[in-house]
Amino acid sequence: MPSRPKLGIWISLGAASLLLVTLAAKAFVPRYVKQDSAAGRMIAPADTDRIRFSDGDQQQLRLGDGSTRVIRSLLRVPDRMQFGEFAWNDHGVPPGRIWLRIDLTRQILSVFRGENEIATSVILYGQDETPTPIGNFPIRGMERNHRSNTYDAMMPYTLWLTSDGVAIHGSNVRQGLATHGCIGVPQDFAQRLFGVVKRGDLVTVVR
Repeated sequence: MPSRPKLGIWISLGAASLLLVTLAAKAFVPRYVKQDSAAGRMIAPADTDRIRFSDGDQQQLRLGDGSTRVIRSLLRVPDRMQFGEFAWNDHGVPPGRIWLRIDLTRQILSVFRGENEIATSVILYGQDETPTPIGNFPIRGMERNHRSNTYDAMMPYTLWLTSDGVAIHGSNVRQGLATHGCIGVPQDFAQRLFGVVKRGDLVTVVR
């Protein structure tokens, strides 16, 4: 009969595996999805809409500066999200400070309220000569209808992260596209995000 310490280790390992599988499942499937607009499509959460971790098995996510944060629950999406898709469900989530985690390897952005995930989206990011920076960035400013003079492009619902112009903003999230360092999200998602964040909220970018 296994001892209690060993049983606890196995439970913790199982919970950690579930966390990794859940995050990986949100990553995009690399095939073309027809997009008629940049608005994006919100996908319906599964019947059991949240993966919850018990007090004894709280999970930790790595941040861009190497530190970690405790996570109590993640959204359960029904399948791997495609380009232009996002999920948003804050039903029953207690109050807390909003913070964002961007995983460039999995190409997803997660929105957390305190220790609970309330939204997630497939993203575009910078590559090659203009990579998206890694690290922790407080939101420096917000602009609802910004237009880039450099690239002659609209950047709706802009959340500024760096002094040299890296931001999160609404975009046409399609396969094969990239940014000049910014994080592009579907415009409907960007609008919702703009409505819940404020200056100083943490955005952490990992790879």
